[in-house]
Amino acid sequence: MGRQRVLFLAASLAVALAAGATNHSLWVHGRGGGGQVGNYADFSSWGPATVNAGVNKKSVNWDGYSRISTQDFRLRNALDCFCTGANWCYVAVHSAGDLMIGYVLDLYGGSQRFKKIPLPGADGQCTNSDGTTQTGWNIKWVDVAGGAAGGSELANNGSWAASDPLVSDLKTATARALYNHNNTRGVMFHMYAGAKGTFYSGLLPGQDDDAVAYHSSGGVSGSGGASFCNPSDWFCDDLTLGTALNQGGRAKWANHSVRLRDDAEAYGHSTGRNWGGIVAPMRADMELNAR
Repeated sequence: MGRQRVLFLAASLAVALAAGATNHSLWVHGRGGGGQVGNYADFSSWGPATVNAGVNKKSVNWDGYSRISTQDFRLRNALDCFCTGANWCYVAVHSAGDLMIGYVLDLYGGSQRFKKIPLPGADGQCTNSDGTTQTGWNIKWVDVAGGAAGGSELANNGSWAASDPLVSDLKTATARALYNHNNTRGVMFHMYAGAKGTFYSGLLPGQDDDAVAYHSSGGVSGSGGASFCNPSDWFCDDLTLGTALNQGGRAKWANHSVRLRDDAEAYGHSTGRNWGGIVAPMRADMELNAR
């Protein structure tokens, strides 16, 4: 009788978990951080938490200071919590958050993950649901605003604080060699590339959002950065929309597609902690399509 009761309770839990299956929108910030680590409700690095930023939004906070290899477990915890079992995720990343999600998918996206109950503790971790595992995570797609997976020349030339360990990862040669950028585990990356620039834009090749150039925010492949621009600029090759080869023949990384090229040069890199800059059109997409 006791065994039958245990089986009944286990079956009831499985039904409850299935009934509670839902989609989540994960937001992964870049360098600098700002939100409380492990607190998925703290959107202080982005802007007011009341803003619509996709279904069941969660802020994946990490320190924004340390090297990717020492902080990537924060994202893995979130993916385990909200993107396993019957639950699926949309992921939005900004700046070095692009480097983070790419790193995690390449190195761990083929690993066995325990399915979790999406009720995190204070440490940002969730408990196992039924003891079974799955390969990788359930991710519908990734939106990328001002992506720094290709690194930034501002890290190369010391424009950012040398004491910041993350800057070492953000050097263009290092970022491009950190993991296999083509290995997204089949997940599509939608790139939002800003071009507002600033007075020191001469340090960055081609168009830029004042922190990263088009070669990075546009997901352009290769071992180093190169100059890519809007069609109105005659002095460097065009960054093309979608997955097409860029002018001059340079390809984008596999499963990387430029959704927004800032032809009007209207979007900068910073959110202003108010969902601003190049994050603004990405947030609008999450509101409309992450359901």
